[in-house]
Amino acid sequence: MSKMKMADGSVILRRNRPGTTAKDFCRWPDEAFEEMDSTLAVQQYIQQLIKRDPANIELILKMPDAQDEGVWKYEHLRQFCMELNGLAVRLQNECHPETCTQMTATEQWIFLCAAHKTPKECPAIDYTRHTLDGAACLLNSNKYFPSRVSIKESSVAKLGSVCRRVYRIFSHAYYHHRIIFDVFENETHLCRRFTHFVTKYNLMSKDNLIVPILEDDNILDESEA
Repeated sequence: MSKMKMADGSVILRRNRPGTTAKDFCRWPDEAFEEMDSTLAVQQYIQQLIKRDPANIELILKMPDAQDEGVWKYEHLRQFCMELNGLAVRLQNECHPETCTQMTATEQWIFLCAAHKTPKECPAIDYTRHTLDGAACLLNSNKYFPSRVSIKESSVAKLGSVCRRVYRIFSHAYYHHRIIFDVFENETHLCRRFTHFVTKYNLMSKDNLIVPILEDDNILDESEA
């Protein structure tokens, strides 16, 4: 929860009270980033931009001046993982262990689950749950990420491996549950935003970005721009 003081002196509590209806959820005025006085300011700012227009990916990914880049990347990845839970919930209705016995994308890609003592094959829905649980544990780790305002470079370096694993949820949904993927993507633009994000910050190789969004959007590396 945070407070927002208006020009007339009134104070708005940025909080969803018990009983808030879905249409009124998070319906408070936008606040300038530099006026956000909270250790969670970056998260609040990203969520504010997404709520305003999830399709405006360029604006959502545009880092404010003087913002720490490591924190910016970290908070975006936290947000991606939170939103990916929505896709995981939808997949549960169709992605059953009996039918999706492996975490696959195209015929060339079978992914091993790192949640086990020795990485091994998992049904796709289990892989999805294990991956999101593992990402949440790492990103909420006091050992690696004790602060939301400053992050060590050695911890920032761990973000790339998280990106590679969670991206596989998009690729499985795209190649095996296309209707679910398309409905979710049309609502959230999450895979497109994630693809732009990992490309912008060189967190994944383009060879691993197998959902054909790069071609649609003609994304260039920073060095090619």
